Amino acid sequence: MKKLFNIVCCALSLSLISSAALARQVIIPAPPQLAATGYLVMDANTGKILVEHNADEQLPPASLTKMMTSYIVSAEISSGNIREQDLVDISVAAWKMGGSKMFIREGTRVSVKDLLRGVIIQSGNDASVALAEHVAGSESAFADVMNQQATLLGMDSTNYLNATGWPAEGHLTTAKDLSLLAKAMINDYPEHYQLYSEKYFKYNGINQPNRNKLLFRDKTVDGIKTGHTDEAGYCLVSSAQKNGMRLIAVVMGTRSEEARASESQKLLAYGFRYFQTHNVYDSGAVLNTAKIWAGKADTLSLGLADAISLTIPRGSEEDLVAEMHIDEVIKAPVQLGQELGNFTISLNGEQLVDVPLVALQAVEEAGFFARLWDSLTLFFMSIFS
Repeated sequence: MKKLFNIVCCALSLSLISSAALARQVIIPAPPQLAATGYLVMDANTGKILVEHNADEQLPPASLTKMMTSYIVSAEISSGNIREQDLVDISVAAWKMGGSKMFIREGTRVSVKDLLRGVIIQSGNDASVALAEHVAGSESAFADVMNQQATLLGMDSTNYLNATGWPAEGHLTTAKDLSLLAKAMINDYPEHYQLYSEKYFKYNGINQPNRNKLLFRDKTVDGIKTGHTDEAGYCLVSSAQKNGMRLIAVVMGTRSEEARASESQKLLAYGFRYFQTHNVYDSGAVLNTAKIWAGKADTLSLGLADAISLTIPRGSEEDLVAEMHIDEVIKAPVQLGQELGNFTISLNGEQLVDVPLVALQAVEEAGFFARLWDSLTLFFMSIFS
């Protein structure tokens, strides 16, 4: 049996409101319509998708492929399998790659860190192949690693055939999958994510600019990657941070470099203007103190195992409603993290959160006589309740 508690938590940025106030809603204008084949904008902190169009349609990713190439290299560095200062032997296959180039030379040795910059900033196909061969022995073996990693990230509609995005039948992804990859890049390897904000990289006497025009136009933008082939059109995955909110925008299949930048900016502007990331509770925050029976302690702190952040319409945080459902009788022993109820948050009648309410400490059983006394007390309470 569970007991319902309505809670007012102003100090923790939640407020309980009356049923009459539930009718008040923040009006959000319709999202922009983009001249692109597929697109979306996501809150990078919560994973909430704010706008999407054909986001699940499989499309050729062009050089957006290199996001996965750099992600895997970052993972290899983080795990200690390779080091940034390691020197990579440049093969004929890498040197011969066409398209965007870092201009590495066959037979030379280049550091992993410089090659990573060549991939990220200069979109070098040659650098991508060199890193793929260094990590997996061959580009085809590296593509297998890319697909394995895509599965782990939940990129279920993605199939990689190479490390560069060079056109190949069946080399496909979706706007939604790319947003998942971007989110993982930002959160998993922030020390390498900062490379995506660098505007220029000079190698072999050649100084090349980052192809992401938004880095030069908008100081809130700090990434991520451009792509272009005749089949894919002009593509851009961008990310920006403003007032504690980070957004990821994916735009695929636009008509020009200028279009991919301007269409991406429309998505970012819309997300920042009409939504906000609301950090509701930290993990381990005490939400309630409950009576515990037959234990060595008289009370037990209850809270959440994980932090809660929400993406909500801007200005609607005062309309959030939080409720706790706590087990009516809690008896020792209790284990740390044991579920003893649930916690919900809703907005205008829509439930946004439903998570377990857990014990924030363990409580051992009391001695025999204390347990007997509490058992008798509970017995008589049940008779007269």
